[in-house]
Amino acid sequence: MSVDRGSVSAASLTADVGTEVDQRFLNRELSWLEFNARVLALATEETTPLLERAKFLAIFSTNLDEFFQVRVAGLMDQEAAGITKLTPDGRSPARQLYDIGERVEPLAREAERVFLEDLTPALAGVGIRFSSFDELDEDDRKYLDEVFDERVFPVLTPLAVDPGHPFPYISNLSLNLAVIVNDPATGDRRFARVKVPDLLSRFVVMPDGERFVPLEQVIATHLERLFPGMEVVDHFAFRVTRNADLTLEDEEADDLLAAVEMEVRRRRFGRAVRLEIEADMTEEIRELLMRELDVEDDDVFEYVAPIDLSGLWAVYDLDRPELKYESWTPVTPTRLADRDDEPFDMFEAMRSGDILLHHPYESFSTSVERFIRQAAVDPKVLAIKLTLYRTSGDSPIVNALIRAAEQGKQVAALVELKARFDEEANIEWARRLEEAGVHVVYGLVGLKTHTKTALVVREEDGGSRRYCHIGTGNYNSKTARLYEDLGLLTRDPHIGADLTQLFNFLTGYSRDVHYEKLLVAPDSLRSGLTELIRHERTAPEGSRRIIMKMNSLVDDRMIDELYEASADGVQVDLIIRGICCLRPGVAGLSENIRVRSIVGRYLEHSRVYYFANGGGEGEPSYYIGSADLMPRNLNRRIEAVTPVTDPALRRRLDEFLQIELRDDTLAWELRRDDTWHFVGGGRAVDTHERLQELALERGRAV
Repeated sequence: MSVDRGSVSAASLTADVGTEVDQRFLNRELSWLEFNARVLALATEETTPLLERAKFLAIFSTNLDEFFQVRVAGLMDQEAAGITKLTPDGRSPARQLYDIGERVEPLAREAERVFLEDLTPALAGVGIRFSSFDELDEDDRKYLDEVFDERVFPVLTPLAVDPGHPFPYISNLSLNLAVIVNDPATGDRRFARVKVPDLLSRFVVMPDGERFVPLEQVIATHLERLFPGMEVVDHFAFRVTRNADLTLEDEEADDLLAAVEMEVRRRRFGRAVRLEIEADMTEEIRELLMRELDVEDDDVFEYVAPIDLSGLWAVYDLDRPELKYESWTPVTPTRLADRDDEPFDMFEAMRSGDILLHHPYESFSTSVERFIRQAAVDPKVLAIKLTLYRTSGDSPIVNALIRAAEQGKQVAALVELKARFDEEANIEWARRLEEAGVHVVYGLVGLKTHTKTALVVREEDGGSRRYCHIGTGNYNSKTARLYEDLGLLTRDPHIGADLTQLFNFLTGYSRDVHYEKLLVAPDSLRSGLTELIRHERTAPEGSRRIIMKMNSLVDDRMIDELYEASADGVQVDLIIRGICCLRPGVAGLSENIRVRSIVGRYLEHSRVYYFANGGGEGEPSYYIGSADLMPRNLNRRIEAVTPVTDPALRRRLDEFLQIELRDDTLAWELRRDDTWHFVGGGRAVDTHERLQELALERGRAV
């Protein structure tokens, strides 16, 4: 099976999904795999620049790694524990694992085909070649000998397996060589493992800068250096994926920081859930690895192409701008642009009205970062409070918080230690902030703090004033150039009061917190959105309309609310980048619901909720925030969604949503039969290009 830009088929309904109730929902895991298939399709699209195609293939590979580490591992744990509870679509853990295997196998084969048959020849046509060691001439081999001697050999550690050396621990996602050596003195055959160093590039770049040799081949060619006096009989590459999900066993942990640190260390030793091997590996080594790693045949994936195509990032880093998307410099938001060489005052700009930010089209640095930087040095600012879920390695915002604390301001940072795969980085940030005198809160036991909010309290004439930022994306300057996100800068006193309540809840003790404008999970977000959906059902016929843009739609209760709205004639458009468990277009159930997905240059990440009659008296309502409609977001996370009330900003949001709904270049549509169809071809509207054009137009209007 291959990924076709015309029709990427999801796994069909299976034998254990037999009732009408079951068929109301699509499977979460299979829907995610279809999202990754849409990413893979970008690597096959001829209109995608060549190095961008390599990047999308790397992203597909990395996505699949995380899927196995978390989702597949979780299902394996459920199966091992004897859990038979069915998902809303009617699948048991065992059935989901079977169906995942049926879908992953053709996707893996397609990724391999794309690399070998599409990408490699196309790159060779522009001078970028993947070379095997056997194809190199004498000068090239001499160069690789030097690379091996100087950079590789000193960090290699061969580990033998014999009565005195047990089978070594194989770390998660590490690339390894399984080696069979023969002792000519005794005739004994031994197994040894050589780990390919993580800190070295996956591909060795040749002196011409445009040829690449897999690092494992360079090591394999020099194995005799690691086993002097022994005969190297066989060698094969392999890679292990382990359960890497972090679950605190004691939800009443007295010290959350210590508990997360312990769990991060324990995660290194999670059970193996996938074994990737070279296709020509001998049965002897295959069986040995399966036995020692305790995996089954269904967990083994064979490859002819190099294992771990995420290494293609090294190729993408080539300085070949003509093979990439045209570079984009984010525009400074119109209201925040400097004028007449006067020092810019962020607070003055916010006093003149709310400001809507749209990244990466508009600059994160000259808006959000500038807001926090100015607050840090402003003598009138009394306090800064901010949530950190994921941030960049050299974070200007963290540095600004440290500077503010050093100047004696009250600074509180809620650092979410349980942000998956960022736990260690967040522990380091938390300690740096604490050392500077910042009040650090390590999240809440049992809840992840996923909201993206900042509050600045400033002393002004007439008393203190609160300045706020509420966004859909993390306070991360690097992802702000790659992820599409929205943010609202406001000094609305009601939102300021709500954020004060929220931060007091996060840092102290409180119950029955009331929010006037914000919808906050797990308290009022579900009920607030449910009320808005139900209100739309009672609006005059012909005016009933809902548009929702999000990353994932999974929650079965919210899906049922949308089904009920459809039955009452509400027109529903859903723009969902990733997982969608709602089945659209079914007569009597969802004939008024349409689902599309935008996948392209930027990662669609913003969440927008529009209700045509949500404001009362025929007025619409618009909300943006951090929450998708998933059980975890609605029930087990701290999320904040804010209304956008300024008419001009509402028009901008409406323009944005309409562009995404008209897109015929990047868009896919979900059909009632559970298949995604590519609707490109017209190329009249490319969401990402059009939003760049609009950002430039607004910038020129300053």
